[in-house]
Amino acid sequence: MDRLQSLEVFVAVAEAESFAAGARRMGLSAPSATRGVNALEERLGARLFTRTTRRVRLTEVGKTYLEDARHILAQLQAADSAATGAAAVPKGELRLTCSNEFGRIYVTPILTEFLHLYPDVAADVVMVDRVVNMVEEGFDVAVRIGPLPSSGLVAVRVGSVRRVICGSPDYFARHGVPQVPGDLTAHQIAAAAPVSPMAEWRFGRDQSQMVRLMPRLRLSSVAAAIEVARQGWGLTRVLSYQVGPDLVAGRLQTVLEDYEPEPLPIHLVHVEGRRAPAKVRSFIELARQRLRSAAILN
Repeated sequence: MDRLQSLEVFVAVAEAESFAAGARRMGLSAPSATRGVNALEERLGARLFTRTTRRVRLTEVGKTYLEDARHILAQLQAADSAATGAAAVPKGELRLTCSNEFGRIYVTPILTEFLHLYPDVAADVVMVDRVVNMVEEGFDVAVRIGPLPSSGLVAVRVGSVRRVICGSPDYFARHGVPQVPGDLTAHQIAAAAPVSPMAEWRFGRDQSQMVRLMPRLRLSSVAAAIEVARQGWGLTRVLSYQVGPDLVAGRLQTVLEDYEPEPLPIHLVHVEGRRAPAKVRSFIELARQRLRSAAILN
């Protein structure tokens, strides 16, 4: 009999003033209840009951210990109830991390919908263009773009994105459309550092083709590079989701599609699998539905 069960048996016997009645309440035999209380007394080095042939009575130490035992068991029950509630009903704070642009375009609308559905949940979102350590930094969910390293994390694939080269129709009307990657050396290039920090762009499904470029404009902001392309100044290379609305509206168009590298997968990653609390499971399910229904990601 473990220590917790010994406490429960002690309380049952004390309240029933009988080993037999206390044992029945616990679904045990009277000898098992007696052994449990004896083991508890031996561990404490104190007598909890005075025993007669008719009944058992608490000693002074036993009376004090009964109050403490009831308090401990009540706290444990409250903790169990809280954990069960957290597992069954979404509540508490959801900590999530994702990249800046993907978070702005896709994650934020899903989160606001999620918070509307579950008023007992709050969200803390860290948008950063680096891979965080979910366990060390305390995140419940991460949105990862790109191949996943081997880990103990649970991943749900929700789509993929392409690395595209794009420009405005006006730019192509003035400067022509590149037909092969080598043609890019004759074009004005705005390099977005988070996506293409080097002046070497690789092509082909296995990225075996490489073109060395000398961008006239380098930008640390993807949004700024896209705006430069929108205005017709030159070409930029970004991820397809970042220019989805522009492609649909005709403000930008892609080129060299036949030379694009393998698409990058998108995953929702979390730690606890099926044992994850309801806030995580519910968010994963909503985000899975919304992201898989986004045409630009699938």
